[in-house]
Amino acid sequence: MMRLRNYLLTGIVVAAPVAITAYLVWGFVGWVDSWVKPLIPHAYNPDNYLPFTVPGFGLIVAVVLLTLVGFLTANFIGRAIIRLGEYLLDQMPLVRSVYRGLKQIFETVLSGKSNTFKRVGLIEYPRKGIWAIVFISTDAEGEISDILEENVGKTAAVFLPTTPNPTSGFLLYVPKSDIVNLSMSVEEGAKLVISAGLVSPEFQARTRALAEEAGAVAKTEQD
Repeated sequence: MMRLRNYLLTGIVVAAPVAITAYLVWGFVGWVDSWVKPLIPHAYNPDNYLPFTVPGFGLIVAVVLLTLVGFLTANFIGRAIIRLGEYLLDQMPLVRSVYRGLKQIFETVLSGKSNTFKRVGLIEYPRKGIWAIVFISTDAEGEISDILEENVGKTAAVFLPTTPNPTSGFLLYVPKSDIVNLSMSVEEGAKLVISAGLVSPEFQARTRALAEEAGAVAKTEQD
């Protein structure tokens, strides 16, 4: 009986991630199709003349259109059109603020040069003696940096995620001296948060690694 129970648990562990991933992907494809397909001209929509629906066709169209927009934006004419559009948006006070904020967020998240969330750390939160995992974003800048540096020294912007949904959380400005940097990657940190601590990344103690490195150097010098 115990063996059957173990087989069942093993099957759940193997099948559940695959099933959930497939469900989420299928749901995302369906969501994109529901938005894009109604905008496709009748003559070019295969659902109108095929006896079955084509899942993912809307997603393919969206990817092609976004790629085309990126291509057009990369040349002189496209950049001129973008500048004209941004100029018109700048004349609208409320729309201007929303557009600039969204543009900055997308440029920060999607830019390959961005250092956003490249490190994981620990801070004492919500009180001393209790530690919370955070994603370190960047050094504090502008007015916040000037004010905090006079009082508490150099600070960093960190994102404190919630469990099990790491996409929501809190933005905190923490003194760098109060942050304990971890060697795990951001992906490993996200897994740790989502699993509520059940999935911990493999870790080799730094002291052990340093000892092995020192031993190798000493051996080389002796040789």
